[in-house]
Amino acid sequence: MIELIATTDVGPRIIHFGFAGGQNLFKVFNETRGLVDGEDWRNYGGHRLWHAPESIPRTYFPDNTPVQFEGEKNFLKLIQPVETTTGIQKEIEIALHPEEPRVQVVHRLTNQNLWPVELAPWALSVMAAGGRCIVPQEPFRPHTEDLLPARPLVLWSYTDMADPRWTWGTKYVQLRQDPFNNKPQKIGVRNTPGWAAYQLGEDLFIKTFPFDPSARYADFGCNNEIFTNAEILEIESLGPLAGLPPGGSVVHVENWSLHKRAIDADEASIDANLIPLIA
Repeated sequence: MIELIATTDVGPRIIHFGFAGGQNLFKVFNETRGLVDGEDWRNYGGHRLWHAPESIPRTYFPDNTPVQFEGEKNFLKLIQPVETTTGIQKEIEIALHPEEPRVQVVHRLTNQNLWPVELAPWALSVMAAGGRCIVPQEPFRPHTEDLLPARPLVLWSYTDMADPRWTWGTKYVQLRQDPFNNKPQKIGVRNTPGWAAYQLGEDLFIKTFPFDPSARYADFGCNNEIFTNAEILEIESLGPLAGLPPGGSVVHVENWSLHKRAIDADEASIDANLIPLIA
């Protein structure tokens, strides 16, 4: 059985996700816990919805006010008031599987302006410290069979590929969260397999998300980005860029699952213990 907690005094945010009675896989910031109102954006932690490309101040509209909510057994819908500076309204729908440790999270952005807007839905999970993120490489094909590139790997100006937290493997890219290393790191990828995982102790979090080969994505073509510093590791998925007319909406869906599965850092262990769980 899993435990999921969403906030209604601020948000929309999912602030807790884990096995019932177990650890929270999401980071919650003690310095912002319980705070409400105010004009500055706060990182409460947990899982949130933004719109890309990232820009200040547009992206950082504060989610410090109450949200409307509708719910019934195994289902909750969170609706944020229209952002006064962007005219965008955010919604998150949460549907728990009745028997298995799985959740479907539907993210919706609606353009409430009187003019069209281009944006991309951007779902960010702020993971608790001390774990390790695993992202798949593209399937291997010999040079003699495939001459064209398989994916973009996007770097930020502060990305250091020599940082010891990175593991650049044959089948997987791994990023370790280190509470003693405050140097930020980030990459973006075109993730056509459509999944990323986070190992924290014996708890394994997997999120899956779509990829549309005909669509245009932000950040040089990324539908998956990962970021870390000394406090957190973020697993981010992005939907395609969409031109929304007035009243138009775009939806981005993630599916989460939680497992008791300790996985070593070697790729054989990932092959044997994680890949069979990807659905």
